[in-house]
Amino acid sequence: MTSLPPGHHRIDSLPKRALIGAQMLFVAFGALVLMPLLTGLDPNVAFFTAGLGTLLFQLITGRLVPVFLASSFAFIAPVIMGTQQFGLPATLGGLAACGLVYVALASLVKLRGVAVIERLLPPVVVGPIIIVIGLSLAGIGVNMAMGKTGDGAKVLVPAGQALLVSMSALVTTLAVATLAKGIFKLIPIIAGIVVGYGLSLMLGIVSFDAIKAAPWLAMPHFTAPEFRWDAILWMLPVALAPAIEHVGDVLAIGSVTGRDYLQKPGLHRTLLGDGLATTLAACFGGPPNTTYSEVTGAVTLTRSFDPRIMTWSAIFAIVLAFVGKLGAALQSIPSVVMGGIMVLLFGSIASVGINTLVRSRVDLSQSRNLVICSVVLVFGIGGMVISLGSFTLQGISLCALVAILLNLVLPRDQVRS
Repeated sequence: MTSLPPGHHRIDSLPKRALIGAQMLFVAFGALVLMPLLTGLDPNVAFFTAGLGTLLFQLITGRLVPVFLASSFAFIAPVIMGTQQFGLPATLGGLAACGLVYVALASLVKLRGVAVIERLLPPVVVGPIIIVIGLSLAGIGVNMAMGKTGDGAKVLVPAGQALLVSMSALVTTLAVATLAKGIFKLIPIIAGIVVGYGLSLMLGIVSFDAIKAAPWLAMPHFTAPEFRWDAILWMLPVALAPAIEHVGDVLAIGSVTGRDYLQKPGLHRTLLGDGLATTLAACFGGPPNTTYSEVTGAVTLTRSFDPRIMTWSAIFAIVLAFVGKLGAALQSIPSVVMGGIMVLLFGSIASVGINTLVRSRVDLSQSRNLVICSVVLVFGIGGMVISLGSFTLQGISLCALVAILLNLVLPRDQVRS
């Protein structure tokens, strides 16, 4: 039986739980579909795997934590680069293997306690990695906002129209995120997309052909993963940053509900649930899963702490996955609209990394901290590639390995520079 925090009643009305569950999915909607739209994955599959992943998470954690799992932004850059380098099936194989990182961390937490995460992956390691994740695709976001393809090789929309649409989407997103009240403050991405899409309609840069051709009910376009060692080893380190974010999300929802989820069901169970949900999603061709801070905000606002609500959110997500016209409508959103959103999105991810360093008071006057941050940032943003025979390391994977190794080998009692 699902228990609730002291002083909070259970929502025993099934229709009310279903209604609040639909509202939670609405809050997560914009962020949920943004990841597949940016990476070329099928949004209908993303709905399916978000719902299925959430149900799996609830099964593993005993349905004690009121969270919803869906597309992880931290994997946007790796998925785009991995698809270009290895192809989509091999990239999905790498993402499926990323779940094993969560399983390994869950085992460490089970054996050694929560403190082992802080020792292995302190803020000086995680912060720069998150910054690189956010800034590594900054050029692609700007190119799309200017009406070009991601690599800037081709113009899709005239510059004047492109800037009008993308900056309107961006300004709307900024305004809603900072000025809106109540539930509207939780849906800035949806607001930005609606405004950008409306302007695109007025300018005639939206095509409805795919929507007309799509059936109302259709099976999502599932894609099976292909397991290749080069893609797996390239992708595995990427899971470190979102795994650390997971710890923060669990602490956040715990502070909202007044429960210590690190103890019950235990961080090892939440990590295991998140990891297996990520592996399951990749096996169907969906994006990796993570706990959503937007939904945590909605839980805070509505004071709806009953985890059964998230069961309904998951069910609605699975049902929407089979609406063929929904996926076609989402894919009709012009890339220039997404470009405007990406400007904020990638910058906000980088800001999370900066906040990780600031909040933890990482002292960059200490030589070891300065060395770790400097090398990781230049390697990541500069595009460093290290070849070992036929195997190459680059991007987030290289940054993660370098940060961990430097943190392990550099002396901690360093004289300040």
